[in-house]
Amino acid sequence: MNSPDAEVAIAGDKSETIAHKLARHVARFRYEDIPQATGDRAKLLILDAVGIAYASTQYDFAHRVLTGLSALNEGGRSSLIGLPGTLSLRDSVVMNGVLVHGLDYDDTHIRAIIHATASAFPCALGVSEALDAPGTSLLAAYVLGMETASRISDAAGGKFHDYGFHPTGLAAHFSCALQAGWLYGLTPRQLVMAQGLAGSTAAGSQEFLEEGAWNKRVHPGWAGAAGITAAQLARAGFKGPTKPYEGRFGLFKSHLGKTEEGVRYEAIHESFGKTWEVHNVAIKPYPICHLIHAAADSALILRDKHAIRPDDIEGVVAYVPQPTLHIIAEPVEAKVRPANEYDAKFSTQFVLATCLVKGQFGLAELLDETLRDAEILQLARKVTCVPDANALYPQYFSGGVEIRMFDGRTFRHHEQVNRGAGDRALSADDIQRKYFENATMAISQARAERVCEAVLELEKRSAAEFARLLAA
Repeated sequence: MNSPDAEVAIAGDKSETIAHKLARHVARFRYEDIPQATGDRAKLLILDAVGIAYASTQYDFAHRVLTGLSALNEGGRSSLIGLPGTLSLRDSVVMNGVLVHGLDYDDTHIRAIIHATASAFPCALGVSEALDAPGTSLLAAYVLGMETASRISDAAGGKFHDYGFHPTGLAAHFSCALQAGWLYGLTPRQLVMAQGLAGSTAAGSQEFLEEGAWNKRVHPGWAGAAGITAAQLARAGFKGPTKPYEGRFGLFKSHLGKTEEGVRYEAIHESFGKTWEVHNVAIKPYPICHLIHAAADSALILRDKHAIRPDDIEGVVAYVPQPTLHIIAEPVEAKVRPANEYDAKFSTQFVLATCLVKGQFGLAELLDETLRDAEILQLARKVTCVPDANALYPQYFSGGVEIRMFDGRTFRHHEQVNRGAGDRALSADDIQRKYFENATMAISQARAERVCEAVLELEKRSAAEFARLLAA
């Protein structure tokens, strides 16, 4: 929320870095710049996130995080979605980030492969509430976070995963520093410093995949807390490097090695404010890793079309994008028998077997009885995952299945564009239906309707009023 001419301080500098260019865009950003359709889409993404957050309050992982953060609490006043009590600003952002992302049911910018809302919304909500900013500022800060995080991650061309990094745990540190800095009114120079400081905390290791560990659940909220810290340190005059992206030890060189040569640095700042990445964010129809969705849809389509019974299946071939095999298909022995529900979300073998046995895949299919279902586990061992030669990855998360029956028949189906993305985006009615299914796991239908109305009319309330409404 800088003054219109604040950007002049660094404009025209011949040594201008990517951080400078992005800072100028952010400094001159206004709520009024957001097209109506973009604002409407943003509110639907927020609605989806809020519903998931309510559902997450019913799970053990959320209460373990709350217990840990509450032990550190020293009189914080920031609201938590669907939970009692309050926490400090940064801890509330961590908590709300866990609630939005913890079920892995939250949206994904497909090309950038990033869970942008899970960091952008908790960060915008927390800082806006603390400042008692208007709802328009909350919405604008959210859009700003979405636009910057998506662009930063997209520049890598989907390569962060190849080196063992979760993109949300990288790009969101920078975007949260920018959206928090915008709300705090930082100058362009300070926004450059905030980005430089954020570069030192961006991590996002994917080692959690090896054991079904819970680290990933914390990545978006941790990015928000780190971004807020970076913004306030920059505001106080603390100095950071000016080349956190393209520098010799910047984000891309340090995390991509030789692959850095293919980074599209211009994607980070070009077309900012002209094209809106919010429209390229896909809402999930399943509470599993987005990379598996097309194969899951394919399995369900074939099951229904051909009345397939699990006992009649000789084998299943799953076609998934080659760069994703190490995430959702390997190591095979661990994938065919997930250690826990979080592990199951990243197992193509388990997901497809469950779809073929149960005929659906929702949160109920991640309960312990399903994870130990002998019929599902037996079928999971019949699933072989291979590279999809026709995949449009990373533009879309293509996938398909081939099912061989004992009687000699073979059935095939392939989805080039995963449902929820591109021209197959979920409708507003679909999104609201998903919201109510999730929210009513924790709150009454009447209250869920009030919250839905508040989200869709976010501009009409103060951020503090809105945050209190979301709280328990």
